[in-house]
Amino acid sequence: MEERRGRGVRMSDVAEAAGVSRQAVYLHFTSRAELMVATVRYGDQVLGLEERRRRFRAARGGVELLEAYVDFWCDYIPEIYGVARALLEARESDEAAAAAWDDRMDAVRASCRNIIEVLHRDGMLASEWSFEEATDLLWTMLSIRNWESLTIECGWSQGQYVDRVRELARRTFVRGAEGA
Repeated sequence: MEERRGRGVRMSDVAEAAGVSRQAVYLHFTSRAELMVATVRYGDQVLGLEERRRRFRAARGGVELLEAYVDFWCDYIPEIYGVARALLEARESDEAAAAAWDDRMDAVRASCRNIIEVLHRDGMLASEWSFEEATDLLWTMLSIRNWESLTIECGWSQGQYVDRVRELARRTFVRGAEGA
């Protein structure tokens, strides 16, 4: 997927690279979309996604959860960027790439919604935000395209990016943190 930027990856290409028949691939994956989703999830497994998520899952309270998730996700983006970029480029014209992209971004969005709900439950969500608007903005703030713009195009260091996004998220969503 990275070599071809997500474009033109056929089931037969996967079979050939794996040293199996195309029929063998179809025994495990009923469609190219299913294969691409499984590929992205496998990449998460290889990169130790669950272990990395442990800190933010152990967070106590919405503010700690917000900061831990921002740290986790922002540090994860550079490691998945090649495949993410390939999916981004291919998703407009490729249903399978779009399905794989949507699968991963739905998971990020669900995490953002959970963070906003916990902030609200704790009485720490800044009063001007509805659940949906806060979820939308946090999800957008954490987008791979924003990471790409700031680190690649603008030259921010990874550390600068993480620190600034964490601070921006805290100031934006946490009650009383606006001028901190």
